[in-house]
Amino acid sequence: MEIFNLIEKVREINPLVLHYTNNVTITDCANTTLAIGASPLMSFSYEEVDDIVKAASSVVINIGTMNSELLDLFLLAGKTANKYNKPVILDPVGVFATKARTELTNKLLNEVKFDVIRGNISEIQFLGGLDVNGKGVDSFDDGRDSTHIVEYVARKLDCVVVASGKTDLISDGKSTYKIQNGSAKLKFITGTGCMSTSLIGSFLPCTDKTIDAAVMGTLAMSLSGELADKENPPIGTYKTLLFDNLFLLDKKTLEKYAKIEVRDINYSL
Repeated sequence: MEIFNLIEKVREINPLVLHYTNNVTITDCANTTLAIGASPLMSFSYEEVDDIVKAASSVVINIGTMNSELLDLFLLAGKTANKYNKPVILDPVGVFATKARTELTNKLLNEVKFDVIRGNISEIQFLGGLDVNGKGVDSFDDGRDSTHIVEYVARKLDCVVVASGKTDLISDGKSTYKIQNGSAKLKFITGTGCMSTSLIGSFLPCTDKTIDAAVMGTLAMSLSGELADKENPPIGTYKTLLFDNLFLLDKKTLEKYAKIEVRDINYSL
């Protein structure tokens, strides 16, 4: 597939990915960004927002660790990304878990134009105004086909939507990609979703097709997770192998192992 060329392009241009992300997974997000060939930059400063967003290639906003002092920072960063026409991705971690998370996410969606929104299927369902099956920041994925939901939310929010699960779903409301790669062990490592968001942020500056960046970032995590589990290693070893496979990922590996289904949408809900 043509999108596999992005694995070489990201390493060629080495985009600067600015993160406003959570404290639990910040180091892993930085290392994931490095492993795929981009450069991570983390910030919690109001004072440098304008300068640092202007210099960045893309902006990641992840609400995972709610901090009262930083809520307005997320909004300011998003608006500044729009001001400088920088691609920006939102990870609404646990949006359904508390009223405060819901209110923050709604404010962000109302005042910032996001290129991509990535979450687990429960988070995406909630953004679509649908009942969810989840607890805290975790999703309960029962394996049912949620394609129509993701397509609906993509049209509703007018952006590319990524829903991670047993089958990863990516849609812009016009086309939908289903990725069948992955490993059950990914859910036993905190922050693999956050890391996927960082990967999408890494690919966004490499193409003018937003959905291609979303597919590649999602596939990079799912496929690397699958390859890391080939010999059923224990979880600590598995995490190391996950990063190893991200670092070694190339076009040949993508062409050999990627399991992607694409469908064009010719109807409206």
